[in-house]
Amino acid sequence: MSRPLPTESAAFYHYYIGLTAGEEAVSLPEHHSAQIAAFFSSLPPAKGMHTYAAGKWTLNQVIQHLVDVERVFVYRLLWIVRRDQQPLPGFDENSFAANASASHRKLTDLIDEWLLLRKSTDRFIAQLSDEELACSGIANGSLISAKALCFIIYGHILHHIDIIDTRYLDKD
Repeated sequence: MSRPLPTESAAFYHYYIGLTAGEEAVSLPEHHSAQIAAFFSSLPPAKGMHTYAAGKWTLNQVIQHLVDVERVFVYRLLWIVRRDQQPLPGFDENSFAANASASHRKLTDLIDEWLLLRKSTDRFIAQLSDEELACSGIANGSLISAKALCFIIYGHILHHIDIIDTRYLDKD
């Protein structure tokens, strides 16, 4: 099964899909998981409350955002592959961030939670069949395929790796 077609997701998600490597959704863990785990494991704990500009999220909030969004996207994926035809709502990531307790947590604890969740996501995606990946549903008012969601999950992470690397980490 090939990469998702542009018609398999809202245009907003095409950027995330374009960040990923590989042609098969089930091979995304193989292509990206080691890089993702190594990057997040290397983040300096002292940077948790760092923000790169006034009004921007702290690194803790970014990691909490990744946890929250992965849970939402994987729920959407599960919903679609289990063929429930009820539309799924959107969500407001800024409201989620404002109501999460990321500022009261240690960066290392957030990363541990994040990496455990990632392992679960990797295993779920790696076992999906072509029949399941061909399923689609409605999320946030738009058609989305299970296959596209797999690529979006990894692309969203890669997007944030770039932001963290370029804006939150000091470069010598």
